[in-house]
Amino acid sequence: MILKRIFFSAATTYPSRHFCTKNAVTNRVTLYLQRAKLIDSIRLALRSNSPTLSLLPLLNDPRLDSFVVTHSLRSAPSPDSALSLFESLKTIPGFSHTQLTLFAITKILAKSKRNSELKNLVDAINAGEFKDVGPVRLMDQLRLNAAVGDLDSALQVWKDYRLVLSQSKKEPCTESYNLLMSLYKQNGLNLKAVEMFRKMIIGGVSTNSRTYTVVIDHLASFGKFEAALEVFDKLPLMRIKRTSKQYLILTEGFAKIEQFEVVKRLLKEMKSDGILPGHAMRMSLDCIREAGFLKETEDFVKELLPDERIGSVGFSGDYSDDDDEDEVRDEIDMGNDGSVDGVRLKPWLDPSALASALSDWNPAEVSALEDAKFVWTTRLVCKVLRYFKKAETAWNFFWWVAVQPGEFTHDVYTISRLIAILARHGHVELVNQLLLKVKAEGMRLSFSTVRLMIDLYGISKKPDAALKVFGDVESLTGGVSKFNLMLLYSSLFRTLIKCKRGLEVMNLLEEMIISGIFPDTQTFTGLIQHFALEGDLRTVQKLFGMVRQSGVDPDANMFRIVIHAYCKNGAAALAFRLFEDMMSMNLIPDGATNALLVKSLWKEGKRREAAVAQEKGKEINGIHQLALPSHVWTISTADLIRVYDIYSNAFTTNGN
Repeated sequence: MILKRIFFSAATTYPSRHFCTKNAVTNRVTLYLQRAKLIDSIRLALRSNSPTLSLLPLLNDPRLDSFVVTHSLRSAPSPDSALSLFESLKTIPGFSHTQLTLFAITKILAKSKRNSELKNLVDAINAGEFKDVGPVRLMDQLRLNAAVGDLDSALQVWKDYRLVLSQSKKEPCTESYNLLMSLYKQNGLNLKAVEMFRKMIIGGVSTNSRTYTVVIDHLASFGKFEAALEVFDKLPLMRIKRTSKQYLILTEGFAKIEQFEVVKRLLKEMKSDGILPGHAMRMSLDCIREAGFLKETEDFVKELLPDERIGSVGFSGDYSDDDDEDEVRDEIDMGNDGSVDGVRLKPWLDPSALASALSDWNPAEVSALEDAKFVWTTRLVCKVLRYFKKAETAWNFFWWVAVQPGEFTHDVYTISRLIAILARHGHVELVNQLLLKVKAEGMRLSFSTVRLMIDLYGISKKPDAALKVFGDVESLTGGVSKFNLMLLYSSLFRTLIKCKRGLEVMNLLEEMIISGIFPDTQTFTGLIQHFALEGDLRTVQKLFGMVRQSGVDPDANMFRIVIHAYCKNGAAALAFRLFEDMMSMNLIPDGATNALLVKSLWKEGKRREAAVAQEKGKEINGIHQLALPSHVWTISTADLIRVYDIYSNAFTTNGN
């Protein structure tokens, strides 16, 4: 029995009373479809032999609004045609630009490197020339500067941005650092990019997937493929999600230098991470297949080949599965939708807007969706699921799409997407139902999906469900390496602690070690911090002893947490011993830790020790150090230093 039929029979066992909806006054799906039709007409008009004449009647259509204009601008075939549309709108009575329409055109100008026109438009916006639209936010200005490659302007905006934030004692966001690193890379200032990364991690700013995409791309751009791969391999240990953009950069790079065994490994890991390849990977896969790796690429190529029913759908703008990918695809296609002057286009589609229109799963709106007769594919279903804010709507859509006419059948990607949504919202019974169907069909979830489930059950406060998933990991995935099992234990510990079940963790920890799997530094640090905050000094001591017995090197952050725990519980003498051990390992405490230690020693009458710590503190304050703070449960100091060293060393000899 195929998955579609099994899913349909399963869906009928959960009647609609589980998820009640309200009747909507306006049929939002119909409105979405009307807008989509108008956008498609404008797209075709922009590509016609006489775009100005073709556009005017469309721009006077009563359905024209800022949504239609925003996506029409983004779908324009060239910057000139987008500007022509923008100018034509000035003649339309009653139309007013919004922040969305203006950001769309500024982004187009930035990406096409039309700096002077961009500056003029931004100045006009900031001067209030557009009614009811405020000035361009500093972060948006920084994004535009980065897109256009204007380093000087970006640095000035960065300065203003930091000044504004300093007034409320806030730090610049992670993305601002990412943009400047990327901009330095674009301008060939390699060491400046490395220095920006250094400032980021010294300041304790949380790095994210985008940060490491910039690092990997920078290294690969200069042929430093091995260094880029080493950074990439560090990401699971740092609990950083690996992205399709990173896989694309590395598969392209290693395919180019004909290291196909590395490419084969990357494709295997991509599957383990549950990542669908983007269309940009098609060329790399073709190259890999030509080298004889047909079996390894079979599933991926199947996903990338144009669907015979539609060619493929050109999604609107920035709606890729990857936060750091920006796929705007309006390719000409011999489809069967409208045409002007012989030009045919793939139908325009916005998964986010479609999901929003379906948010209440109103019967009339569902009926309108059925009448639209969309051709559903794995990629499209995953994208729509991604944008549902309600688990109930995602569930209803999932079952609905499984029984629509056509050849669509749910696979491991769509199932994994729904499982994540349900787990986040705590719908344990529904997740279990899906897992039963997965097992019945002999499917295997990716390790990343299983780990994500355990993490999300921590958010929805479902510890028993997390324990059940953990115990079932072998049957769900088909086997887990020791390294991945260590990561899974770490996620389980964190979930149990979030759910106030910390007492169970120590038994699980002993079970883990007896089975030959040792926690890493981040896991130990997270556990130590938890029990330190609980005031359980005995367990803190026990854990720190286990760290040393297991051969794991404590980092500066772990020492800091234990020293703080000792000081706050009247054990400054023990804290001082750790301080000495720390210094002997060439690990340097931060100023706040040193000050607390000195104060606690004086309070407990340990004057000699206090004097020693105070003297050492003066030396610490005089050291220009790379004191990288770690992030509990995720990134250790050692990992950050290693990534920094890889990045820095790659450009030390030939950087500028």
